[in-house]
Amino acid sequence: MRSGSVRQNLGAIVLGFESVVMFFAALVIFGLKALPAPVALIGGAALCVLLLANTVLLRFRWGYWLGWALQAVIVAACFLVPALAIVAAIFIGLWIYCMVKGTQIDRANAAAAAAAGVQGDG
Repeated sequence: MRSGSVRQNLGAIVLGFESVVMFFAALVIFGLKALPAPVALIGGAALCVLLLANTVLLRFRWGYWLGWALQAVIVAACFLVPALAIVAAIFIGLWIYCMVKGTQIDRANAAAAAAAGVQGDG
């Protein structure tokens, strides 16, 4: 079983939790009639599926770009229900933190592995 990078794992965790929260956000948009029922429910379901699918797609470089695009879609939902701005701010903050910190940890792990490889050869 391949574990992936720290950035990949953290991003997958954020996207997974985000999919659950956006499921409920879609129900709120439906309940408040901010969009027609089919658009709210099918669009919300599609967003949840994309968020979950992107947890697997993070193994590719473009998967991170898709993650950023999905964050932008969630920001767009704030125009329908302004209270979602709180949710968007929290998850975008988590996404940014996980991307930055995950990259730092992956670089430190790569440097440590390279140093151990050089020391082990000597």
